[in-house]
Amino acid sequence: MVWLLVTASCGVERAVAGAQAPGSTTAPTTPPDASAPVLLVFGDSLSAGYGIDIDQGWVSLMTRRIAQEGYVFRVVNASVSGETSAGGLARLPRALSIQHPRIVLLELGANDGLRGLPLEQTRDNLDRMLTLLQDQRVSVLLLGLRLPPNYGERYTSGFAGMYQTLAERHHVALLPFLLEHVALDARLMQSDGLHPNAQGQPLLLDNVWPRLLPLLRSAETAADVHKGR
Repeated sequence: MVWLLVTASCGVERAVAGAQAPGSTTAPTTPPDASAPVLLVFGDSLSAGYGIDIDQGWVSLMTRRIAQEGYVFRVVNASVSGETSAGGLARLPRALSIQHPRIVLLELGANDGLRGLPLEQTRDNLDRMLTLLQDQRVSVLLLGLRLPPNYGERYTSGFAGMYQTLAERHHVALLPFLLEHVALDARLMQSDGLHPNAQGQPLLLDNVWPRLLPLLRSAETAADVHKGR
């Protein structure tokens, strides 16, 4: 179990492609053109890079790894700090109409839990988002979260199990806990003890990557998502 904090600060939609981390000795990759298929990250502050340089966040690191592995995607980070599942549900139709993503990484629900909102409400919002994504034949990776134990065993276990239930219902890929091996290590967390620091971001990517890779591989049947083969 872990404390999660999603701030109420404003977020903006960002497109990241081929950025180079500060201090990196690796040559930056060439950003894909606008015709490349979109991988959309749709989350809250844990994906928006709260408290760190955006280039150090796991989404930017993922963007570089995707390019280094030879997959050609235009990664769009539409994560907003402070976002709830209700806010995400309200934003998602427009994001889909603009971006037309092939893959979506959905990372929402922490704010709902921290506010003690009814699990049924959060589950319904996420369920409706997953339905929207599947109606458009989008491949989905659902990123699960956990809550601190002081919310009570019934609520915290129900919250964690909600992601498994939704993944099984919609037959989508699931990462049960985005902050696995990070949240309880103070060396990998910011001074607030709640958000991963820059050192923790590569481990977040290590958690995501094995679940994302099959989605990338399944998309490589289209000639425009992989080069060099």
